Amino acid sequence: PKAPYRPFCLSVKGHVKILRLVLTVTSMVFFILAQAPEPYIVITGFEVTVVFFFIILYLLRLDRLLTWLFWPLLDIINSLVTTVFMIIVSVLALIPETTTMTVLGGVFGLVSVVCCIADGALIYRKLLFNPSGPYQKKPSHEQKHIL
Repeated sequence: PKAPYRPFCLSVKGHVKILRLVLTVTSMVFFILAQAPEPYIVITGFEVTVVFFFIILYLLRLDRLLTWLFWPLLDIINSLVTTVFMIIVSVLALIPETTTMTVLGGVFGLVSVVCCIADGALIYRKLLFNPSGPYQKKPSHEQKHIL
């Protein structure tokens, strides 16, 4: 039985992704206000842009329309890459004795890392338990045997 359609904004995945966006934007704003080194601002800005586009993609259901790309895999890769970059930026922002704004940017960056990991885990779990498209596992008696 197929689960009923739930709008992206009302799903757990949607909540986590929107929370991730809010936390990353907050981190970026603190870095901008602190006049932190440019890489901090650029990396958080890039992550904000990518997460924003994923949210738009899922809101407009373009992932269903553009089936030639395997969106869950891209989303998981994005979560992993974002986790690595945000950990680096956040730890670098927290290590030296810096301004309160930079420290707050680093703290919000680390909290966004937790959301990135949760986001990736949710997508991975969905792939494991509810695969779709060409990746769907079929019972062995339904598979075609080629001799």
